[in-house]
Amino acid sequence: MFFGSTPVLLWLFFLSLSPLTKAKVPAIIVFGDSSVDSGNNNLISTVLKSNFQPYGRDFYGGQPTGRFCNGRIPPDFISEAFGLKPAIPAYLDPAYNISDFATGVCFASAGTGYDNATSKVLNVIPLWKELEYYKEYQGKLRSYVGENKANEILREALYLMSLGTNDFLENYYVFPTRKSQFSVRQYQDFLLGLGENFVRELHALGVRKISITGLPPMGCLPLERATNILGQNDCVPEYNNVASGFNRKLEGLVAKLNKELPGMRMVSAPAYDIFYQIITRPSLFGFEVTGVACCSTGTFEMSYLCNQYNPFTCSDANKYVFWDAFHPTEKTNKIISDHLIPLLLAMFSH
Repeated sequence: MFFGSTPVLLWLFFLSLSPLTKAKVPAIIVFGDSSVDSGNNNLISTVLKSNFQPYGRDFYGGQPTGRFCNGRIPPDFISEAFGLKPAIPAYLDPAYNISDFATGVCFASAGTGYDNATSKVLNVIPLWKELEYYKEYQGKLRSYVGENKANEILREALYLMSLGTNDFLENYYVFPTRKSQFSVRQYQDFLLGLGENFVRELHALGVRKISITGLPPMGCLPLERATNILGQNDCVPEYNNVASGFNRKLEGLVAKLNKELPGMRMVSAPAYDIFYQIITRPSLFGFEVTGVACCSTGTFEMSYLCNQYNPFTCSDANKYVFWDAFHPTEKTNKIISDHLIPLLLAMFSH
């Protein structure tokens, strides 16, 4: 057996990915929109809900939870990969309390964005309110485990942020207000400014580990393809270009904040490329259908339009990239998560 420096370094690297060090992240804490919401919208007055069949039909016990999916969403898979629970509860869900939230909690709200105006479109929780809930959670955690232990959990926890799509598809491209104020590039910068302020506030509250996901290939969502009649229902290149441009700027912001904020370890989770590969080369990943979603006709239905009384919903969601007109299936979520998890483990589990 050779004990030279290179094998030892390799061994240490693989050890850093092993379950022995998973406890270094004691909790997964989530901010964002429907890509990561595990059910907070169930408890607010909005039409944007998914706590009914067929949502959740492949979740544990076949239960609809408020996740916009047939099963689990990325934070659930990430939590499990760090040796924590396999599903992260929603903060507003009365079925859970601080003992559940101590190892993971979700503050996300479907339909929200960086821009407060976006959250008003469907009357959902704005990002500033997610932050207020987090501050409330900090107080509850300190009461539950004590000041020192709580501060350690809050400092060592991995914080996931995923939002921005609604700012463009539910706001900028739908209503005239922001379009009259900003060009697309200016609006990207406006959103990133709001994101920067949010991260700085988190840092001031003791947060040190953040994974932030940029925009998906939003021009390829079934809803956008269905309305792209002149483009033969293909992906909308403009929306994908906007997403790519936003993601490049986000990477620059992450680098800046890592330099400027003491102790901050922040990563931009690169989900766009793997998601685009799945959409454009579905057979490589075991999918058969990418242009339309599983639920109903798969073109424009989500939330209440995707319900158990619709006769068109597919029988096997694993053949589909998308579950409803806006959201991926559990299988897609798992492939994307599995792509990101090695980076997150290497970055944060030591």
